[in-house]
Amino acid sequence: MTRQLIALRSAAVALAITALAACTVGPDYKRPDAPVPATYKELDGWKPAQPRNAASDLAWWSVYGDPVLDGLERQIEVNNQNLKESEAAFRQASAVVAQARAGFYPTVTLDASAQRTRPSTGSVTAVSPRIRNTFDTSAGISSWEIDLWGRIRRTVESDVAAAQASAADIASARLSLQGQLAAAYFQLRVTDAVKQILDESVEAFQRSLEITQNRYNVGIAARTDIASAQTQLENTRSQAVGLGVQRAQLEHSIAALIGRPPADFTLQPASLALDVPVVPVGLPSTLLERRPDVASAERLMASANADIGVAEAAYFPTITLSASYGFISTATDTLFRTASRTWALGAGASQTVFDAGLRGARVEEARAVYDQRVAQYRQAVLTAFQQVEDNLAALRVLEQQADVQAGALRAAREAEALTLNQYRAGTQAYTAVIIAQANALSAQQTTLSILQSRLVASVALIQAIGGGWDAGQLPPPSMLGAR
Repeated sequence: MTRQLIALRSAAVALAITALAACTVGPDYKRPDAPVPATYKELDGWKPAQPRNAASDLAWWSVYGDPVLDGLERQIEVNNQNLKESEAAFRQASAVVAQARAGFYPTVTLDASAQRTRPSTGSVTAVSPRIRNTFDTSAGISSWEIDLWGRIRRTVESDVAAAQASAADIASARLSLQGQLAAAYFQLRVTDAVKQILDESVEAFQRSLEITQNRYNVGIAARTDIASAQTQLENTRSQAVGLGVQRAQLEHSIAALIGRPPADFTLQPASLALDVPVVPVGLPSTLLERRPDVASAERLMASANADIGVAEAAYFPTITLSASYGFISTATDTLFRTASRTWALGAGASQTVFDAGLRGARVEEARAVYDQRVAQYRQAVLTAFQQVEDNLAALRVLEQQADVQAGALRAAREAEALTLNQYRAGTQAYTAVIIAQANALSAQQTTLSILQSRLVASVALIQAIGGGWDAGQLPPPSMLGAR
């Protein structure tokens, strides 16, 4: 290796070491405090039970023990287009990190050229025109910025945090889509259960109409009894038919969530045999690490903090290094000889002297963006705790309501049976039967409505505590190509 190459490499190494040892301007990131309660207020009074692993390394929907739901949920990862959009955004953010990281290293170019020229004969100094050949080959480093003040390091730091926020956004989108699917599935199954109840009621009311018709034929029932029985029967049929709209829309919603055209997807009716699981919510302090949206807000805050350093680095001079080594000759056979070699080594510095306050304005902008991200992070934390408390309260109150409603349903069914027997014995008017049957049907529908609300609230609670996600799943800087 020639002395010039040794000198070039030594200079580059020296400058690189200087850059690594240089200071990094801007504030180092420290996560700001957020309002975290010691305990959950609405957890008091919630009926304890055997918790299942709704917030573990298992798929969170497995706590419901429904194989159909399990199969549908797993299709989201493969086919949902909104999730694919979030994944593409993460790949884009990762590529931005790679672009910023490239600034640590020089851009090395290789050039080769061949030129044949003939001088002008119009020059008074030209004795005779002579055609010349010129051959040139070189390798060079052009304007390699030495990161003395940490501008590139802060840029990489900002882009890494932004990419981690994008990864958290994927988790947040996935959890949201999974929750939407589970809620739609439970609503569809409750709709099937209501349809089954209405169909059973139609059969029962049909029998009541026949009984009333027979009693009318023998002269012990009035014509108005037949009309009342017919009205009740047709109203119930109408309700059963009307449920078709809601069920179709829920089925279409599920199809879209799993990435399939509604025309190609059918979910057959099935009986509802689901228990409402009790979800272990953990301590409030762990929520900051278990919510992907909170993690995303925190990472965006870290990114904004690093951007302050990027803006402040503009106050300091930019140091660049350039170098080249190559060969120039008029003949190819002498191109790579020692006499044909050429090299250059240079360094430059530039400093903005006057910019009418531009750099100061950019620093203030960066600080304002950071303050904005801090406020957004703290609000995300507050919203997270609100959602947990909301759904804890909903589950606690709905459980109490379900117990009360179970008693109401038993009483309504007993009243229906007694009233129908009394009507058959001729001791009650048919209007009493109509009222008793309507009350029993309404009690059944209310019971199912409460069950639906409890199931949806349990899904919302699992979402509110992160669905088993943890901030430790965020890709580390090394995975993103950052040092």
